[in-house]
Amino acid sequence: MIKVNFYLSDDLICGYEISGHSGSANAGEDIICASVSSAAYMAANTVTDVLFINAQIDVKDGYMKIVLDEKLSDAQPVLKGLRLHLESLAGDYPKNIKVTTSQIRRCQNA
Repeated sequence: MIKVNFYLSDDLICGYEISGHSGSANAGEDIICASVSSAAYMAANTVTDVLFINAQIDVKDGYMKIVLDEKLSDAQPVLKGLRLHLESLAGDYPKNIKVTTSQIRRCQNA
């Protein structure tokens, strides 16, 4: 199962963490994993390379974590769009994707 957790600080999304695999097909053939990965990378690249927002990023096989260091309000359209997209996928594939949200005090603590 793919687990997605969005970090909220003062009602602003300040990052997200994605881990796991959907298990719906073999590696390289899994459209659910490909959809989640593509959306997560698009969001991370837009935030860092288009909006020029500093972020801490950790990426490994089956894992991505991004935590913004600044300009949280500037990133909200991208991050809210990602959350909406992943929640929609979770609705379509509830056995393969779970989306949660965690309230935190400061984004750097995520």
